[in-house]
Amino acid sequence: MRAVTWQGHRSLEVADVPAPRIEQPTDAIIRVTATAVCGSDLHLYELLGAFIKPGDILGHEPMGIVTEVGPGVSSLAVGDRVVVPFPIACGSCPMCLRGLHTQCETTQNRDHGMGASLFGYTSLYGSVPGGQAEYLRIPLADATSIRIDGTLPDERYLFLSDIIPTAWQAVEYAELQEGETLLVLGLGPVGQLAARVGRLRGARVIGVDPVPERRAMAARHGVHALDVDELNTVVELTEGRGADRVVDAVGTEASGNPVVKAAQAATARLPKAIARPVLEATGVDRLQALHTAIDLVRRGGTVSLAGVYIGDADVLPVKTMFDKQLTLRMGQCNVQRWIDELLPIVEDPADPLGLSDLVTHRGTLEDAPRLYELFQKKEDGCIKVVLYPEGAEVTA
Repeated sequence: MRAVTWQGHRSLEVADVPAPRIEQPTDAIIRVTATAVCGSDLHLYELLGAFIKPGDILGHEPMGIVTEVGPGVSSLAVGDRVVVPFPIACGSCPMCLRGLHTQCETTQNRDHGMGASLFGYTSLYGSVPGGQAEYLRIPLADATSIRIDGTLPDERYLFLSDIIPTAWQAVEYAELQEGETLLVLGLGPVGQLAARVGRLRGARVIGVDPVPERRAMAARHGVHALDVDELNTVVELTEGRGADRVVDAVGTEASGNPVVKAAQAATARLPKAIARPVLEATGVDRLQALHTAIDLVRRGGTVSLAGVYIGDADVLPVKTMFDKQLTLRMGQCNVQRWIDELLPIVEDPADPLGLSDLVTHRGTLEDAPRLYELFQKKEDGCIKVVLYPEGAEVTA
């Protein structure tokens, strides 16, 4: 089968690889009908090469049709249409029962001190082949799949795999109340959806991003969109207090701090044997977005991190955070936890999250190297990319 494989720093290859097979009784196999490129995939493209090897299959936002099930799978049958959450979870351990599927005790990567295994996301998270491929094996398929009975196009369901629940969790963690002001830093796919969730919940939403096309998209959905040089406007709009809640949807690749940016770039090019301990013990993030969130949230407010951070040697302004009495919440999205709330919203004919206005670029698997580069450079108004394997119907 054809699959998008990592080959090195900013280097991808669409290659022929062995098709997956049932390995455990609880596995299922799907034929992928649509698969998306996530902003988190760009961390692999740019920064995390120390934990990935040439030939690894990327992607953690797929959906498709079940073609085979193991004898231990009870909830799926051949022919079922499913979305695949990016965390691989058992659904029955103490963490899953608490709604913390990204901490699943069955798939935790204890050798690295990390949480649950994730599709297509480095040796830190299990080195599980990803979903930017023609076929995908789903471990623990009963709990790691969402059966879709509706008939809407793939792009109305596809983002249940990651970015819709991620945005929803970010706003939940922000503890947003109706009538409050929500500030969203970063208007990529997760930021766009977090802003729309905020609007859906009756908040005034301010969004910040340096890319004009992203600001324009957010504005179409009722967001007061600002450029990064207009941050003082947030203070003016909130009577000097700051936003009640802030979602940081940027993460480690924020603009600013050229020294840290250069250090990250240099580390990404080191031999793996050197880069791994550097990243694990002394890795640092570009914290411009997080520091901005801390500065612009009101006293007693909440900062919710949806963007991925990778450093263990970061320095935070704890004095300021303590003095402002802030709440800080974060974490990989527990996708399975939110599906019962989100599926009716996704299937609502009114499309309250504006999912029909999110994808900007579509292609086949063969187009992946070009579209990754476009997405990484934020060129051509690229905000969200969906790939359709050869032979799959392109639907929007």
